[in-house]
Amino acid sequence: QVQLVESGGGLVQAGGSLRLSCAASGRTFSSYAMGWFRQAPGKEREFVAAIRWSGGRTYCADSVKGRFTISRDNAKNTVYLHMNSLKPEDTAVYYCAAGNIFPTTAELEYGYWGQGTQVTVSS
Repeated sequence: QVQLVESGGGLVQAGGSLRLSCAASGRTFSSYAMGWFRQAPGKEREFVAAIRWSGGRTYCADSVKGRFTISRDNAKNTVYLHMNSLKPEDTAVYYCAAGNIFPTTAELEYGYWGQGTQVTVSS
C-alpha cells in the first residue's frame, strides 16, 4: 500500500517556475514507478511525466518536454515535478500516481493516486 500527498502548487505568472512534491508513505515506495498527471477544467486527465523505480529513466509528454523534469529521492520517499517556463495552458490540478509499469501513460496502470494540487498560471 502506498499513500501519496502532493504539495507545492500555487499561482505563478507565465514564464515562471514551480516545483511540485509528492510524499509517499509505505516502505515499498522505491519499488514503484511514479507518474504525474494533470487535469484542466473541462478536460480529461492527461499524462505529464513518469520515472522508473530507480530514477534512472524518465519519460515526458511532448507538451512539457524541455520545460518539465521529473525526479525522485527514494531516501525521502518523494517524487518531484520541476516545472519551468510555465504557460497559462499548464493550469490544472496535478496528481502524482504510483504504478508497476514503466514507461506507461495509461491511468489504469497506476494503482495509487494522490488528491492533487492546483497549479494556476496567469498570463
